[in-house]
Amino acid sequence: MSSDTANSQQLPDRVTLVEMGARDGLQNQLEILSAGIRSELINRLARTGLKRIEAGSFVSPKAVPQMADSYKVFDLLHRQPGITYGALTPNLKGFEAALAAGADEVAVFASASEGFSQKNINCSIAESLHRFEPVVAAAKKHGLNVRGYVSCVMGCPYEGDIRPSAVAGVAEQLWQMGCYEISLGDTIGVGTPLNAKKVLEHTSRHIPVSALAAHFHNTYGQALANVLALLEEGLSVIDSSVAGLGGCPYAPGASGNLATEDVVYMLHGMGIKTGINMEELLKAATFICDQLGIPSRSNAGLALSRSSHPSR
Repeated sequence: MSSDTANSQQLPDRVTLVEMGARDGLQNQLEILSAGIRSELINRLARTGLKRIEAGSFVSPKAVPQMADSYKVFDLLHRQPGITYGALTPNLKGFEAALAAGADEVAVFASASEGFSQKNINCSIAESLHRFEPVVAAAKKHGLNVRGYVSCVMGCPYEGDIRPSAVAGVAEQLWQMGCYEISLGDTIGVGTPLNAKKVLEHTSRHIPVSALAAHFHNTYGQALANVLALLEEGLSVIDSSVAGLGGCPYAPGASGNLATEDVVYMLHGMGIKTGINMEELLKAATFICDQLGIPSRSNAGLALSRSSHPSR
């Protein structure tokens, strides 16, 4: 592994959470929420202490109707200083829309699985990466950072197990292209801790661990264990979703993302700082679950909401 992981087992003092609920969480819900409700969720999340929130996705509304009117969401935000409001932009048209809406940073996504790439965005991995080159160039021109996502890093619904070297190869190309941070996504939530460490080990040969993030779904209840495994290796950026919202329409059986409440509870219990106020987080979770008419998928959130001491 790289020098960044030389101090294995040394947990970070602080972890940054990247909130996915308003984008990755809502895009897989059957109910399509208005721009007003989506912006209100983000405004509530901004009051929790979160500093990075993915606010929308500038993709075809035919492909992802839940993310239609993302420009309205950005327009309705009560922007707070020090918070980065990001957007997913699969192509140059999406980037231009995100730029016009005032996104603070943009993100592109590729897969470590050829089968998933074809099913998800109807092109090969190589073709998808080629599409991102003008996006990254345009972002640099306008002074915006670009985040890169790699999906299916520990398994694919169409191809099964994914080689860690394949993940590292895609991540390195995004890094070389100019993405400042690469988020490693267990899209269908099949990974376990040793697999997660193998993926990090291979990827960190090419990219500093300080520039890597984890994006784990909780299909088999392994997300927190996988996060802890990578924290032990020096990783300090975690993607999560309020109330555990999420899933994957191209990954049958995949449940939601790692719940923000669950990871915050674990980190605070370990003495690791996040800057997040749990009580405000629980309020945001209650709001969005009420709007969707669904229960929270967060174990910690459910327990704390019934507790007389929900401030951990």
